[in-house]
Amino acid sequence: MELLGFLRQEFDLPANICSELEQAFTCEILPKHHKLQIPDSMSKKVYFLESGLLRSYYIKEDKDITHFFFSENSFSLSIESVFYNTPSLIGLELLEPSTVRWIYYNDLEIYINKYNKLEKLMRVLLIDVMKKLSERLYMTQFQSAQERYKTMLEKHPDILLRAPLGHIASYIGITQQRLSVIRSQK
Repeated sequence: MELLGFLRQEFDLPANICSELEQAFTCEILPKHHKLQIPDSMSKKVYFLESGLLRSYYIKEDKDITHFFFSENSFSLSIESVFYNTPSLIGLELLEPSTVRWIYYNDLEIYINKYNKLEKLMRVLLIDVMKKLSERLYMTQFQSAQERYKTMLEKHPDILLRAPLGHIASYIGITQQRLSVIRSQK
């Protein structure tokens, strides 16, 4: 869904605010494997994924580990860079050809200060990030590999069809071979 439609549908924002925001966001059509952000770098951008699939990842001891998947109609930003002015450990990579809109957070803040209705948007986005992180923490601490796989299928059934198995395995916290065993048991 395009940004304008998403803002109207999800936040019931007036047409004039939506139009201003749509013009303020830069739109790019980017190829598969394009890195929006590399680990240990700064990014003050707020991204909206109109189409495609995005993964956040980090590098630990030269291993590429998937942190999260974002599909259409998702916002993403580097909390460390935007709010703490420090490099983010997380990188962002497109797993499919994608349409991405972005705006610098400081520019978005101008609109937030101009239109009080946008404060709700920011609250919802930040709460959504906290909820996803909380769910991810629960999943890694209290679920077995089979339960993590089942949870992923329930919450993100399309990921199995769209993301490489190696990224899915690292997201679940297992090897690709172990993922194959779990998948064969279903």
